[in-house]
Amino acid sequence: MRNILFLSIIFFSIHLSFSQNSANPLVTKDAIAQQKWVDSVYNKLSLQEKIGQLFMVRAMTSANTRDVTSIKNLIQNNHIGGIIYSKGGPVKLAKLNNTYQGMSKVPMLIGMDAEWGLSMRLDSTYAFPWNMTLGAVKNKQLVEQAGKHIGEHCKRLGIHFNFGPDVDINTNPKNPIIGNRSFGEDRETVTEHAVAFMKGLQSAGVMATGKHFPGHGDTETDSHKALPTINFSEKRIDSIELYPYKQMIKNGMESVMVAHLNVPSLEARPDFPSSLSKTIITDLLKDKMGFQGLIFTDALEMKGVANFSSPGDIDLAAFLAGNDILLISEDVPKAMEKITEAYNDQTITEARLAYSVKKILMSKYKVGLNHYKPIDTENLVEDLNRLEDDILNEELFENAITVVKNEDDILPLRDLDQKSIAYIKLGDDSGSTFLDELKKYTKVHEILSDSYEYIKTRLDNYNTVIFGLHRSNANPWKSYEFTTEEVQLLDSISKTHHVILDVFVKPYALLDLSSVDHIEGLVVSYQNSEVAQKKSAQIIFGALEAKGQLPVSVGNGFHAGDGISINSISRLGYSIPERVGIDSKKLHKIDAVAQRAVDEHMTPGVQLLVARRGQVIYSQNFGKHTYDADSEPVKDNDLYDIASITKIVASLPLIMEIVEQDDEISINSTLSDLIPTYVGSNKANITLKQMLSHYARLKPWIPFYVATLDSTKMPSNSYYSNAPSELFNIKVSNNLYLKRDYPETMQQIIMDTDLLKTLKYRYSDLPYYILKKFIETYYDRTLDHLVQTHFYESLGMNVTTYNPYLKFPMKDIVPTENDTYYRHQVVQGYVHDMGAAMQNGVGGHAGVFSNANDIAKIMQMYLQKGFYGDKRYLKPETIDMFNTTYYSSKGNRRGIGFDKPQLGTSGPTCGCVSMKSFGHSGFTGTYTWADPDEELVYVFMANRTYPSAEINMLLRENIRTDIQELIYEAIIN
Repeated sequence: MRNILFLSIIFFSIHLSFSQNSANPLVTKDAIAQQKWVDSVYNKLSLQEKIGQLFMVRAMTSANTRDVTSIKNLIQNNHIGGIIYSKGGPVKLAKLNNTYQGMSKVPMLIGMDAEWGLSMRLDSTYAFPWNMTLGAVKNKQLVEQAGKHIGEHCKRLGIHFNFGPDVDINTNPKNPIIGNRSFGEDRETVTEHAVAFMKGLQSAGVMATGKHFPGHGDTETDSHKALPTINFSEKRIDSIELYPYKQMIKNGMESVMVAHLNVPSLEARPDFPSSLSKTIITDLLKDKMGFQGLIFTDALEMKGVANFSSPGDIDLAAFLAGNDILLISEDVPKAMEKITEAYNDQTITEARLAYSVKKILMSKYKVGLNHYKPIDTENLVEDLNRLEDDILNEELFENAITVVKNEDDILPLRDLDQKSIAYIKLGDDSGSTFLDELKKYTKVHEILSDSYEYIKTRLDNYNTVIFGLHRSNANPWKSYEFTTEEVQLLDSISKTHHVILDVFVKPYALLDLSSVDHIEGLVVSYQNSEVAQKKSAQIIFGALEAKGQLPVSVGNGFHAGDGISINSISRLGYSIPERVGIDSKKLHKIDAVAQRAVDEHMTPGVQLLVARRGQVIYSQNFGKHTYDADSEPVKDNDLYDIASITKIVASLPLIMEIVEQDDEISINSTLSDLIPTYVGSNKANITLKQMLSHYARLKPWIPFYVATLDSTKMPSNSYYSNAPSELFNIKVSNNLYLKRDYPETMQQIIMDTDLLKTLKYRYSDLPYYILKKFIETYYDRTLDHLVQTHFYESLGMNVTTYNPYLKFPMKDIVPTENDTYYRHQVVQGYVHDMGAAMQNGVGGHAGVFSNANDIAKIMQMYLQKGFYGDKRYLKPETIDMFNTTYYSSKGNRRGIGFDKPQLGTSGPTCGCVSMKSFGHSGFTGTYTWADPDEELVYVFMANRTYPSAEINMLLRENIRTDIQELIYEAIIN
């Protein structure tokens, strides 16, 4: 009796118009041809075939034989009009879809829930940010691009309808089913983002579907499980919930999905689902709002509607209410039987049936099904995971991540030499990507323990603590809250330390915090994806700007629209080659060259980095520490002996600093001006400029160690001891100690040695022995201490050091040589250069160990004319002064300290760099170069001297410069 009454009261008026209110990108110009095709197909359909067009059924791409048979039967026997795919993989979907389409008399409309991309339903496909994340993006063109990219993926896979965007206005933080699927709580934000997304999607030839009409944003009930109630007045719903639909209709929205909701102010019958309501669908959506596109029900198997009546009756009621397509019916044959009965007894007229079926056929024409082609599976997965998708994904997160609190300008982190930073992971998902990215900027130590009391005791040595809340990024419905213990820990530590909290979950997590008074920095990163973690770390350290805005209010005075803009401070970021004008495919040709160097035993391993326009775009490792099968693979943080690169990353910056700050010292100062003991020597009148330009008649090097060997070529007992003592306190290597006064002897030898007979360019280490003494005397500090405190610590060169064996585990230090002529042991953690070893490992010309990432920082500082991380290290004019070739007319390519490009046909570069470029190479196989014209930094780390330094195949085979040439060939613009 209930069903008879139910059916009798929802009969409605008929609408026959097919046009939209405004221009629609999917409407083609050949309207006559469209109508002709639609009419032709319609007129050839039997009644059952027409009714079958109303149904879109679910198909699993991971389906078993029984499920596949079931779909085939529905196609053959019930003539269904469409399929909505769910779960599985793209290739299997394509093959299955080709089979199904091949069986259908009229090609079927294919739909999918792909709100944030095909990955919402399919593996091996791309995941774009959720709507809540997009809602934080101010740049609507980026949101439109997201819609377009998702549309392109759908189209490539033969998907015609994307059941998105979700335009629900999420005004209820406890909403269990919408939440992250909403663009936010503000109607303008939601509408602007939804229209942009829709335009992008439909520009790709895929139909957008606004959902869930009339508005599912303010409910605490999941309509999959029960019927939610929306207890707002008609005026409120018209003003808020319906607002996005009005604007999207004006902008050419193709379809709408009607939700299963109880909306008493719009439908008088108690607990009556909106998806079955003529008042809501026909009277409101069609008549009052003027929507003339396709109308889908939400899935009819959902409990929000399925509990209302029996299968078949529900479908009939939904059609009578004004829906065009009945989505995921519980029983298609029974539903068709009910609709056929209603047609035969004229409850459904021919005009009513034609209205919906012809709309469906028109949509099929619009998406090209009048000329159906099977899906091409070649390169399908690659086409659904494109480089341009990675680029857009980066841009979206860069624009979304939101700083909501920045007390005392704690962000971005500056003055790294004054920061001791700990990281504490909250939540139950991984934060390793975030931590790894933080560590690229400075020393960050993770405090690990299940005991929060233990964590507190470990923080005594840190003044800054970064908390990351990491929860699953698998889907938008995963848990996002803080635990009670996490809130207590955060509250406790924020009272004693500077705290930055970064939440990689939906912003509603902040509602769990009763107060944020003691938290200086608060960042909302929205999702726990790898991209979000990387970009958030880069924002914290000022490599990127903070641009996002909160899409929802989250308590503690933070409202929708809030967001603090923070400028970048010129630190290196990490990105994709194309974003800085480099072709990634061409760039990755360098992989083969580096691998060849390893395979042909030119070096056991390589650490390789390329940066352009302030972004590291390539960072790869090849080979192992040694040629041994069980040797450690090369890792990002492994330390290499950089040999003569020490000259430009240790001695030279300190010399430039002194020249800047001391009016009495210049590049024209002589040795007798700098070091009084040189007065009267044969080197007294050599200038700083001449020395560092290698134009001073100084010998290339002096093998100091040879004079300390005995007749058997072993370290002499007169100079060495196997144990440390007051007399023997210079540690040359394991169990080998040199006499404490020998470095002074070396200085005297240098001062007394003859000059070369001819003044010409001749590379020499000796200036850096001499200048080490000058620098240490000038500052009354050791060279290693000076360069750490003046440059490395504040630059964030957190692994760069002299004598790494004192600070790092040996497994992180790459061995340099199996020394059979001096130390008679494997040299690992100690400087390879003998002269530097005889100075306790601290030479002005050699001794520094580093990795590619750290060397890139100081090279970028030089490239930026002495500025990095919001700190001025050196003046631009000082950089220019030292980066000038003063003796080029004499055939000398060198700047002051810096190596420069060749003047003739041979030299240290590929010959394709600008003359403003500069760099240096090292005996151990290391190389770094920077080019201001191309804003490019290149770092090559190797230990080609292992196990023997005798043959330099890296140099002979031009490996480093061949790679440099490939980098330049990859430049697009």
